[in-house]
Amino acid sequence: MTSELKRTPLYPLYANYPGARCIDFGGWELPVQFSGIQKEHDAVRTQAGLFDVSHMGEFMVTGHFSEAFLQQLTTNDVAKLRDGQAQYTLMCDPSGGVVDDLLVYRITADQYMVVVNAANIDKDFEWMREHLIGDVTLENKSDELALLALQGPHAAAIMALAAESFDCGTLAPFHFAADVSVGGAAALVSRTGYTGEDGFEIYVPAEAAQQVWNALFEVGEAHGLVPAGLGARDTLRFEARLPLYGQELSHTISPLEAGLGFFVKLDKGSFIGREALLKQKADGVPRKLVGIEMIDRGIPRCHYAVYAQGQHIGEVTTGTQSPTLKRNLGLALIEAQFAELGTELEVEIRGKRLKAEVVKAPFYRRSPKE
Repeated sequence: MTSELKRTPLYPLYANYPGARCIDFGGWELPVQFSGIQKEHDAVRTQAGLFDVSHMGEFMVTGHFSEAFLQQLTTNDVAKLRDGQAQYTLMCDPSGGVVDDLLVYRITADQYMVVVNAANIDKDFEWMREHLIGDVTLENKSDELALLALQGPHAAAIMALAAESFDCGTLAPFHFAADVSVGGAAALVSRTGYTGEDGFEIYVPAEAAQQVWNALFEVGEAHGLVPAGLGARDTLRFEARLPLYGQELSHTISPLEAGLGFFVKLDKGSFIGREALLKQKADGVPRKLVGIEMIDRGIPRCHYAVYAQGQHIGEVTTGTQSPTLKRNLGLALIEAQFAELGTELEVEIRGKRLKAEVVKAPFYRRSPKE
């Protein structure tokens, strides 16, 4: 690794794990695994995993016009948020392409936190800065905050031990609490995640990150907690059909094509990209993101070409052998006319066109009892 790569506040702790292997992820030196992708994936599905996602970006939006500002920038309806609630949403450009997907946290009516993808921090900050209105102030707090993601069916039991004087069981999905003491550090704790499992995302001052990481493992090891890297994060989110910017979403892929219409509130009023998305909906979405399963032996990988009836109709956006299901699965962005379940397709793998079919996604949903 070159010294030019950015490192999170937790980087020094990676040395404690002999199996840790780091890669360049969008300019960050991050662990792809600590003990093995399959092991870490299984731990999150059955027990718990802890991810260092401190490379994510956090912006503070403050001012009386904060809600109006975010309403104009994002596709979801910010006006529906109350203090202590979070919302998944997207920022679009005028053509309907996606600038980024993000989380919006309403702290108060005049203060919000916006969490963006690491590779888009600078781009997003400039995009938002260009569209400031009224008294709105935009601050990039990314370097000041660390983010840990505790995910899995045992996450709540671990949080109950680590979060002093706070009943995490009262925190509903997409709700958060500020000033929670976790391992002795003040944290913002939200019931959100990117794995398809129950879990929490824990925002702490960068200087407290190692303290919180160690505290979570001190109480979590008895519950099967393991450190988890980018590899498991990707397979987990893939099985749950959660999009990755740059693969399922981009400037050339709209939220409607990606199957995220639920998060696009076309009736809320004006926002950037609304006219293009209204037209796309009226005309019919030209492409759709679908689940595919290989019939022939082979694994569909990102950018592999997809064919139907002898013609090129799109490409795979993400694909792997599902660690949970042991099936060769993928997500593919294809022409809408071929998106029906059961449609026979071909995926070009190493110069050969191998049979596949359109299947239902998400591929995995956790039990509601968990």
